[in-house]
Order: sequence, then C-alpha cells, then structure tokens
Amino acid sequence: MTKVSDNEAVVSGPLPRPAVTPGGAVARHRELFTAEVTDLCEDGRGMAELEGRRLYIDGALPGETVRFHFLRRRKRSAGGRAVEILHAAPQRVEPPCAHAAVCGGCRLQHLADGAQLDFKEHTLRSHLLACGGLAPREWLAPLRGPLWHYRRRARLGVRYIPGKGGVLVGFRARNSSYIVSLSFCHILDRRVAGLMPALAGLVDGLSCRERLPQIEVAAGDDAVALVFRHLVPLTAGDERRLADFGRLHDLQIHLQPKGPDTCWCLYPDNPAPLGYRLPAHEVEIQFRPTDFIQINAEVNRRMVDQAMALLQPGPGDTVLDLFCGLGNFTLPLARRAGSVVGLEMNPQLVAGAAANARRNGIDNVTFHEVDLREAQAGTFWEVYAPDKVLLDPARDGAMAFLKHMPRDRGPGRIVYVSCNPVTLARDAEYLVRVLDYEMTHAGIVDMFPHTAHAEAMAVFQRR
Repeated sequence: MTKVSDNEAVVSGPLPRPAVTPGGAVARHRELFTAEVTDLCEDGRGMAELEGRRLYIDGALPGETVRFHFLRRRKRSAGGRAVEILHAAPQRVEPPCAHAAVCGGCRLQHLADGAQLDFKEHTLRSHLLACGGLAPREWLAPLRGPLWHYRRRARLGVRYIPGKGGVLVGFRARNSSYIVSLSFCHILDRRVAGLMPALAGLVDGLSCRERLPQIEVAAGDDAVALVFRHLVPLTAGDERRLADFGRLHDLQIHLQPKGPDTCWCLYPDNPAPLGYRLPAHEVEIQFRPTDFIQINAEVNRRMVDQAMALLQPGPGDTVLDLFCGLGNFTLPLARRAGSVVGLEMNPQLVAGAAANARRNGIDNVTFHEVDLREAQAGTFWEVYAPDKVLLDPARDGAMAFLKHMPRDRGPGRIVYVSCNPVTLARDAEYLVRVLDYEMTHAGIVDMFPHTAHAEAMAVFQRR
C-alpha cells in the first residue's frame, strides 16, 4: 500500500476539498472512498466509476485500486484526489518533485516516461479515429527531447499571504487559483529552477509586494530574462533591489507596468538579445521576453528538422507559412525554397520575424500581418498560388483559414503542426473529406514531458 502525500508545499490557502458521500450528503472533512481506476482522461486524471457516476481522480493510474477523497461532485461526474494506492499499476514511478501532488505545472510525474508517450499517442489516434475513422498511411516516431529542465518560457504566480509566511512564488495549484510555493522546479530551465525561494524573498522586500501578480521567465540560449509584472509604480529602492538581484544571479530584469508593449529592461543597461539557434538551418531567432516561442528548445529543433524533411521545400517552390510567429519555420524554409511568405495575426511578431530575416541575411521571404480567420486571408491563395504550406496554428486550429482554400488548386503538400489533437483531427477530416487530401503521416511531438499536453505533426498530400 502506497501513501500519496498531501504534500508539505505551502499554498496560498487551503485546497478546495469538499468531501461528499456518494448519496450526496456532506461528509466529515477528507472522508475516503475506494475506486478501481480503468483509464486516463485527456488531462491525465484517472477514470473510474462509483455508483453510476464517472469519477476523475488526480494522481491515479489505470489498473490501480485507490482510496480518494472528493474535490467536487456533479450530477453525472465527480472529481477527487488519490490519497492511498492500495494496488499500484506497474507504470507508476516515484516523482522526483516534492510538489508533484499539488502543483499544476505537471500532472504525470508519477507515470513512467514510456507510458506517457503511449498515452499521448493513444490520445491522437483516438481523435483521428473519431473524425471519420482517419488514420495516416504511416505513423511517425514520437519526437522527444530532455525530460527535465526543458521549460524555457514560464509564468510564475506571485501572491502575498501574511498568514502563510509572506510572499509565495510558484505555479498555480491544480484546478485552483492558489499558488504552490516552490522550493525547486524540475522542469524549468536549470538557470532559474532553484530561484523561487530567492524570488519570494526579493518580492517580500518590495514596496509593491501586494501588487505584483506574476514573474515571467524567458530563457534564450545565452541569456535569461525575468519580467516582473507590477500594478503600481515601483520606488527607486525597489528598482535597486531588483537590479541587484539580476546582477547577483546573472539575469536580465525587465519591468512590465501594463501590457506587453510596456515591458522595458531595468538591468543591465544594454542587455544582450535573447535568442536561440537552429544549427541545421544556419538560423538564429531573436525574441523579446514577452514574445511567444516554443517551450522546449531541443524538441523545437527536432520539430523544425522533421517539418523540413516532410515538406521537402525545393528551389522551385513557393511556400506559405501560416501562423508564422517570429519565423521559427519560415526562415529554415527560406534556406531551401524559392520563396516563402509568412502570415501572422500579431503585428509585433510580424515585425520580429522580418527583423530576424534581415539578421540572418535571408531575402527570399516576406511577412504579412493578416487576420487568418477573416475571408480576406483567402486572397493569399490566389496571389501566391503556393506549392506547399506549413500550418502551425493556436489551439483553436486552422479551420477558419482552410475554408478559404480553393478546392481545385490547393497546395500539393501541407505539413500541419498542432498544439491540440482535437482541432488537428477536426481539420484533418476537412482536408481529407472535403478538399481531397490524403493524410500520409502523423505522430506526436512531446513538447511538454510529465504533462498531459500533446502536440502533433501531420502531413497531407493532394490526391
């Protein structure tokens, strides 16, 4: 029998744990029940049944018998947290993180690495199958990278709670707005992984400690920046403390009083640009601390390499890169294609992508700011008549844009990079059933180990 610790990590208030009996009466605090876990749901919780009600149990794995207490209950389903593992699954491992039971940064540290991959592959296959029985001609091997200290972008919550010892810094607790006060994070970039206690002490000494809600982490290959979001002006003393912290830990310190456009560097006076390299393509991408970049540096490099190999851009090809961001795929494409057009909705990313092209000496690429959900975006099919397309949309997918693709003269090949298997499957069904493409390849991209989040890549060839 394994005891699942409630964890001694400090949080900014008690976790929501209303104990409810199967019959509906409020029970004494933390009353325990027993369940047989049969599956994992998509967010990584174990699934079970109790008196006709579906249960979603945090910390439980398929094949396990667990004792749990309820967190919430609805008419047909309920949520709970495993407290004891009466019979453990063979895939269960001991999490290295002291905060794994409560922190929202990871949900699957207790599941073996190989089983995590199986779970994510099963999720992708299930969604494709549910959309008209789709399956690729060939499944791609999972793309993987380092399992720990891979996260180069993060948003740490900050909260001042006098009754809990002062300032708490960490990720939010699962299914809660509470902050888990972290001593160390096993997934954050090593240069900041152990800084949370020091950050808590730093913020506790500021005049605005009650009005500083978050600290963003942005790590490049050669430098790391922290962005302090503050809701009231800082004093000169505050700025000195922050600058001293940056000097001590070799960090850039940026301040953001309002929106991302207001972010500015407090320390050092002339900061080195943040950036990352894609060596196989002789490209370096520079970014601002508030810009979107892919979280996992090594997996991103492998993902770009695989996308180039699957799309096979050549000197005679015109390629469209949709949702191009800062040029993560666009610039490697331009090293191989005749011409590349990057389309992006965020004007700041468009400007950053164009600047990256200039810095890399790439002149066969153009970038355009366009709302890819609007009908006017469809004119790019007519203007450029692309031979090939790379898609890398946000979680809501690319359906709004795909509906403007001409059915009789669309691109010969599409590589679709997805951060949401649900919308990938939906869009794949449209490409296959309506636009007459064949899905030749598909596979997962494990951008976020130890979480339930699965990214994917698929290839579509015009029949």
